[in-house]
Amino acid sequence: METGQKPIGRPRGFDADKALELAMRVFWEQGYEGASLTDLTHAMGITRTSMYAAFGNKEDLFRKALDRYTEGPASYGARALQEPTALQVATAFLDGSVRATTHPGWPTGCLGVQASLAAGEPGGHARDALIAWRNEHTAFLRDRFQKAVDEGDLSPGTDPGLLARYLMTVANGIAVQAASGTARDELQQVADMALQSWPPATGPEQPGG
Repeated sequence: METGQKPIGRPRGFDADKALELAMRVFWEQGYEGASLTDLTHAMGITRTSMYAAFGNKEDLFRKALDRYTEGPASYGARALQEPTALQVATAFLDGSVRATTHPGWPTGCLGVQASLAAGEPGGHARDALIAWRNEHTAFLRDRFQKAVDEGDLSPGTDPGLLARYLMTVANGIAVQAASGTARDELQQVADMALQSWPPATGPEQPGG
């Protein structure tokens, strides 16, 4: 190395993957605005300087934590879309929601639902990110149910968008109830009841009709 040449960086003195996991849990438990930088850096075991260097500002960190949540605790959603029938998709989606929001060792509820429900102006970007996140997952369900209509698995009169919104609304309600302390068994009964109104492959029925 030439004299005066700066070293090409130094390895981080912490596990970035583990730190992100811990930050995700803080946002999950406390919401975007409720999670202070002190809470986050204390849980992650790093300084603010290290946090900014590795993850960016609080908003950047939240978006990365949301991605981590999507790929981890909320990955049941992507798996559900692979089920062979629309009813099996819905069943796997709601069952996954019940398990993820009441999983032992995880915070209760859903990060995607609760993290910014009460966010004011400072949390506007996080709130918008979560709205987009929920809409994106609703769109995934809508497209899957459109495929089911096209294949004859659902009645031609079924509205895929409405069905997707219905399922997402039930899942979001399950998450809120889980955060309020409702037991897993009770939430599973709610999920099962919601599926009793699932539209058949023939006929004009819609969920809840």
